[in-house]
Amino acid sequence: MTQTFDLILKGGEIVNQDGRGIADIGIKDGRITAIGELNPANTDQTISVTGLTILPGVVDSQVHFREPGNEHKEDLETGSRAAVMGGVTSVFEMPNTSPLTTTPETLADKIRRAHHRMFCDFAFYVGGTRENIDDIPELERLPGAAGIKVFIGSSTGNLLVDDEESIKKIISKLSRRAAFHSEDEQRLIERKDIRRPGDPSSHPEWRDAIAAMQSTQMLVNAAREFGKRIHVLHISTADEMAYLAHHKDVASVEVTPQHLTLCGPEAYESLGTLAQMNPPLRDAAHQKGLWAGLHSGVVDVLGSDHAPHTLEEKQKPYPESPSGMTGVQTLVPIMLDHVNNGRLSLERFVDLTSHGPNRIFGLATKGRIAVGMDADFTIVDMKAERTISNDWIESRSKWTPYDGKTVKGWPKGTVIRGHRVMWEDEITGPAQGEAIRFNEAL
Repeated sequence: MTQTFDLILKGGEIVNQDGRGIADIGIKDGRITAIGELNPANTDQTISVTGLTILPGVVDSQVHFREPGNEHKEDLETGSRAAVMGGVTSVFEMPNTSPLTTTPETLADKIRRAHHRMFCDFAFYVGGTRENIDDIPELERLPGAAGIKVFIGSSTGNLLVDDEESIKKIISKLSRRAAFHSEDEQRLIERKDIRRPGDPSSHPEWRDAIAAMQSTQMLVNAAREFGKRIHVLHISTADEMAYLAHHKDVASVEVTPQHLTLCGPEAYESLGTLAQMNPPLRDAAHQKGLWAGLHSGVVDVLGSDHAPHTLEEKQKPYPESPSGMTGVQTLVPIMLDHVNNGRLSLERFVDLTSHGPNRIFGLATKGRIAVGMDADFTIVDMKAERTISNDWIESRSKWTPYDGKTVKGWPKGTVIRGHRVMWEDEITGPAQGEAIRFNEAL
């Protein structure tokens, strides 16, 4: 029997985390069914991708799409439009919405809102709190759940768990890997007077490297005590990176493109409160430590920590200004520019954005270009030079800290389960996003 396809991607360079080569990809019923030299006569549709590079669909494992409760900043539809415009095929969305995502009912509500309304595929973190500790074994295994997320340091929303006893109780209940925002809240409270009104450059002085390090050490010790696995989000200090290198058996590590790209002193001077995020952008020495961790394999994944606020909100005087910036749409072009500048290989980028999420979170059918996997692809033009602008941003908040930055390497197309949802800066829709499936054993 002749093998037939719904779609063939013809002549592109395929890049996995362990190598690359030119081949065609055959797609049937949303899955990859053949890789090799394929006959266009055996398909309903052929897309020529000669001269382009095909990556496994990029997974952004930390976004805040603000729905329900703060839809004036973002919602699931607009956030997912930003994702696919930037080449991102799947996202893990965070629980600090209103109401908080802390129960089976609030998770089900988000899944209902997202199904075939989001343009990308999705999973939702469930917030770990003092009140739902006993329910964690059930909550972390619900369909559509990315696992448990705990805010140890204060950030947007009301999900703070700041005492060690409660944190340990949460960790003791885990079976899946849980994600943590790691800053020591007591130290942040004690140091609030360090903030200088009107001066966002005092943000990293207040939320200093010690606050991050103390919290991360506590987390690692608790994970080791109970034999559990943790995922430490948006590492911002060289100290944490060096420490976590010795604790990879219990801790996986995320960094953000902005911590790798925007250097604290210069960013605060040029961007003001637009550079304000938690944990903060820091100086060149810390940034060098983050790159060292990326190069040595300590870093497992890249997450954008897409956390939009309106320009009006962000332009309030510090410290009344909220922390957070857009990022899901710029993750791919910013990091491809680093690839073209020799900061990391394209295979390492794939490891951080596709294979890494597959490995540490247990994605069932995403994270690699191989027969049997979902036909999710981030198709890029590594030679294209473009200037990022606010006009290009699909987020409802309509701004980016990279406005005016010229990069080399650009997302040409976004394919999700065989559907072309973005091509040449145009969302081709319709929205067909579905919940990500996870391996039962993880």
